Amino acid sequence: MVSYCKNYCAKILNPFSPSLAPSLPPSLALAGRYYAFDEAFVREVLGKKLSKGTKKDLDDVSAKTGITLKSCRRQFDNFKRVFKVVEEMKGPLVENIHQNFLLSDRLASMVEDMDVDLDKEFLQDLKDLKVLITDKDMMDQHKSLVCTALRGKLQVFSEMEGSFKNLSRGLVNIAGKLMNNKDVRDLFIDLVEKFIEPCKSDKWSLNDVRLFLTQHTNSVRALDAFK
Repeated sequence: MVSYCKNYCAKILNPFSPSLAPSLPPSLALAGRYYAFDEAFVREVLGKKLSKGTKKDLDDVSAKTGITLKSCRRQFDNFKRVFKVVEEMKGPLVENIHQNFLLSDRLASMVEDMDVDLDKEFLQDLKDLKVLITDKDMMDQHKSLVCTALRGKLQVFSEMEGSFKNLSRGLVNIAGKLMNNKDVRDLFIDLVEKFIEPCKSDKWSLNDVRLFLTQHTNSVRALDAFK
C-alpha cells in the first residue's frame, strides 16, 4: 500500500513532461501515444472486471469524465489486451509489458498500476490499522515516533507535525476501505483529496512525501501492538 501510494504521489506531484516524448525512439513514442490513458478513466474502471459488462458502461464513463467514447473504448481494449498477454507470464510485470508492447518503462509501470491485486490477508492487515486512529494514546505514540525520526529531515516539518493526525487518519481510512470493491474505485480520488492535495497545499516536495510515507510505516512496526 505504501509503495503504491508513493508511486501514485510521484505521478501527481511530479507529472511526466510531454516535452520528453520527442527524445523517445519513434516506435516507443508511437506506442506510448496509442497506449496512453487518462487518470479520470482509470478512476472509473478501477476495481471493475475488464468484461463486456464493463465495456457497455463506457457511455456513462465518457459522460462523467468528458473523455470521448472512442477514447474510452480504446483505453479499455488496450488494458484488456495487455493483461490477457502478460497475466500468466513469469518475471516482473513491468518488464513483460515493456518487452511485449514496446512501451516505455514509465508507461508500463502506469499500466501495471491498473492491475491492483490485493489479497484478502493483506487487506485484513490494512483494516487492523484502524486502531492507529481510534486509540488516542496510540496515535500520539505513532506521531511522536514519526516526528522524532523526521526532525531535521523534512523541509516542511512544522506543517507535517501540525497536520499529522489528519494525514494519518486519511491514509488509514483509505487502507481500511479497500476491503470493498466499490471503495477501491475511489482509491485515486481519496488519495488526492485526503493526502495529496493537503501536501501540495503545504508545498511538500516529492522527497518529503517519500520520507513521510516510509517513516509512517516503519514507526507502526515499533509500536507494541504491532510487534
